[in-house]
Amino acid sequence: VCVTGVSGSGKSTLVHEILYAGIQKMKGAYDGSVGKCGGIEGTDFIQHVELVDQSPIGRTPRSNAITYIKAFDLIRDLLANSQAAKIRGFKPGHFSFNVPGGRCETCEGDGVQKIEMQFLADIYLTCESCKGKRFKKEVLDIQYRGKNVDDILRLTATEAIDFFSKSAEGYRVARRLKVLDDVGLGYLRLGQAATTLSGGEAQRIKLAHHLSATESQEKSLFVFDEPTTGLHFDDIAKLLKCFEALVQAGHSLIVIEHNMNVVKCADFVIDLGPEAGDEGGEIVATGTPEQIARSPKSHTGKVLKSYL
Repeated sequence: VCVTGVSGSGKSTLVHEILYAGIQKMKGAYDGSVGKCGGIEGTDFIQHVELVDQSPIGRTPRSNAITYIKAFDLIRDLLANSQAAKIRGFKPGHFSFNVPGGRCETCEGDGVQKIEMQFLADIYLTCESCKGKRFKKEVLDIQYRGKNVDDILRLTATEAIDFFSKSAEGYRVARRLKVLDDVGLGYLRLGQAATTLSGGEAQRIKLAHHLSATESQEKSLFVFDEPTTGLHFDDIAKLLKCFEALVQAGHSLIVIEHNMNVVKCADFVIDLGPEAGDEGGEIVATGTPEQIARSPKSHTGKVLKSYL
């Protein structure tokens, strides 16, 4: 379902403050205020509601895409199962930069050291002890098919899929990483810090996480707020395929969107308006994209007509 309308017509108020907040409150997961409405029906058909927004996936350099989609657990297992790791008694935890053991303790696994500036933004310098590699030397000596943990973290998602798919034991890793490629993030390096990601990249990593969990998840309602912002046309096509995968898995989507290439693919459209601010907040038209395009009152319909 796409929610459309001119900027300021009330799309975010309807979706965030009434629908999302209202369903969360009904599920007992929200104790804040909810926008006024007569009622919300149909919540018995979903078990969860997920807001997939552009907020950061982590606030430290140790947070990254592969920890978020749970792929790093599989990679650490592969390294820990190597003969060299077993001889030294290394466990999967030794290949984590989140806990003491194998990480560099000078930078605590960040790879950088923060220098606090009194009147300016903090600056980060490469750690002198590990040279930005995050781990102790003895951990970096452990390799899987010729690459140590730092080498693996420097691979892009696309490169890593190719690397891991060449071995039977690495196939699970490749399959888990493929969701990053599916959402158009094949260029991201596995160890790239969450603090360096854009809002759009963070949103698509969250989408990748949900795609990787579709088989085990209960039926959910996903809420997206303008997910195409800043995306190339090819990336939008990939995004639409991901939306379709969620729907095929039995989930539902509500998308606030201006991009007509997305709107024309929706099953149902709710168009708000007719204008912005005090002259907005009304439902101008509802129906399929074709029905919206035929509505004489809808600004969205006038534009959408040329896309159908």
